Amino acid sequence: MRGDQRPPAVDTGEKATLVAFLGYLREAAIAKLLDVPDAEARRAAVDSGTSLMWLIKHLTMAEHRWFVWYYAGEEPWPADDAEAVRPEDTTESLIAAYRAKTAESDAIIEACTDLTAIGVRELTEGVTPPSMRWVLIHMIEETARHAGHADILREKVDGAVGR
Repeated sequence: MRGDQRPPAVDTGEKATLVAFLGYLREAAIAKLLDVPDAEARRAAVDSGTSLMWLIKHLTMAEHRWFVWYYAGEEPWPADDAEAVRPEDTTESLIAAYRAKTAESDAIIEACTDLTAIGVRELTEGVTPPSMRWVLIHMIEETARHAGHADILREKVDGAVGR
């Protein structure tokens, strides 16, 4: 695992700051899988069944759900939240899939020139879809929460700590 990373120092505007913090947290989540053997990353270390591999798979799905599905209105519907890690999944393949999905999300974010612009799909019938600002803030809290879970799981694997 790479050394301890500090939060971004950028503060050049709302969008740039939100994007920088989301990127920082994405990388923090990925860092928790680096150098972990697939068998350890696949192993559930808590009673809920959560593993390092499952967390990165879940974050990939969350990126798709919030930026691609809800905000941009693209198809298809993302995989089930509880989709299990498959035998053919590797740490490397799941990190690559996450990076590809975050690049897709980043393109959607970049194309948005107004953080108050609402997305295409409603979260609940009859409720206005969320704005890009809302989606960014939600994904920051979602990614931070799961990066924290990954901190604990990684520490259980080999004692590695840090962001």
